[in-house]
Amino acid sequence: MKILAEGLYIKHFQYGCGVVTESNEERTSIDFDQHGLKKFVTSMMVVELAEGTPPKRPGSKRRKKAVVATPVVARAAK
Repeated sequence: MKILAEGLYIKHFQYGCGVVTESNEERTSIDFDQHGLKKFVTSMMVVELAEGTPPKRPGSKRRKKAVVATPVVARAAK
């Protein structure tokens, strides 16, 4: 098996369709539509090109860090 291009839409016999996220001589990572991210040994992996286009995936759900505000208490001078 050759190194696959990132973003390629493929079909695996067990996990179904997915998008190649990373591939090199040793390992290939695929984000499957129904099963999430899986890693394979590139030389042993058996996949075929999938028809169509990959479904739209939601963007990253990063949350901004909450800013903790400390109350400022003003005291009147006597």
